[in-house]
Amino acid sequence: MNIDTLLKEPPQWCNGLGPYAEIVLSSRVRLARNLSDFLFTNRIDKQTSTEIKELLKQTQAESKEIKEMFFIDMETLADIDKVVLMERHLISKALIDNSIDKAAIINKDETVSIMANEEDHLRLQSFEPGLNLHKAYETIDKIDTQIEKKLNYAFSSEFGYLTACPTNTGTGIRISVLIHLPGLVHSGEIRNVLETVSKIGLSIRGFYGEGTQIEGNFFQISNQATLGKSEQEIIDTLNKAVLQIIELERNSREILIENAKNQTEDKIWRAYGILKYATLVSSKEFINLSSAVRLGVGLGIVRSCSIKNLNRLLILTKPAHLQKMAGRLMSPDERDIERAIYVRKTLE
Repeated sequence: MNIDTLLKEPPQWCNGLGPYAEIVLSSRVRLARNLSDFLFTNRIDKQTSTEIKELLKQTQAESKEIKEMFFIDMETLADIDKVVLMERHLISKALIDNSIDKAAIINKDETVSIMANEEDHLRLQSFEPGLNLHKAYETIDKIDTQIEKKLNYAFSSEFGYLTACPTNTGTGIRISVLIHLPGLVHSGEIRNVLETVSKIGLSIRGFYGEGTQIEGNFFQISNQATLGKSEQEIIDTLNKAVLQIIELERNSREILIENAKNQTEDKIWRAYGILKYATLVSSKEFINLSSAVRLGVGLGIVRSCSIKNLNRLLILTKPAHLQKMAGRLMSPDERDIERAIYVRKTLE
């Protein structure tokens, strides 16, 4: 897989065409799996990790669901290319660590990725644009079934799938939705929403999941429990909660326009103006300004920009992407200049 070819377009999961796309960027379903004949990854040496990697490679060649996907050996990949894959959500930060042998399998439209030797031996994930958890699960479940025919998973009749972290034991499923909630943030209702979400067993994280800050009014909502419920029950619970949050967000946006129309429009157009004409834009500044513009698009105030283009910019203005497109490593100041140029061209 040539990483350079990825730079032409963002991943399909952020194409802005899914259900509720003006509020929900993407849906993801991830499965954690381990092989019964090996210790967990925090207890294995490099030789054993290579053996697991080769088993996955052999399984890919024999499984029709993943046979045509790209196999990427992380040891042969340049550091900048690893970060590009992470910025596209295709691999995790943990997979960049080279303490043991690691690999990834990615499909052509970047809606499926499989990681070898992350926290667990295998991490399988599927993405869909908008709110579409059921389709994402259907895709990854087929792949999981194919792999399970070839490899012996660590499974307990009492506890389910065994994982390195106890919070993943059971179904091994982690589902998440990346959602934009500026209305609830501006109205001050976001705190009540987050407290309610926590009470029903869901967690809130930042744009890149666990350990990341919440910026630009983007939240990642995911399940906490994986034991004691079926995959469908877990998906249905999160799906129902997200639909309710979407309704609350839409109501908050309507109230915002009714009570503070001029102030809201002024904030939106100021953000749009800065992005369209600025010569320096930092990564943090971009995500916050684009959040205001995204709200404007959702409210029908900004018509010269699309959700698809804003999603595109969210990915392609990341540091590693900018440097890959420029063909050289850059200082933070140089990246801010390059980011501003790219944003201006896109908005034109």
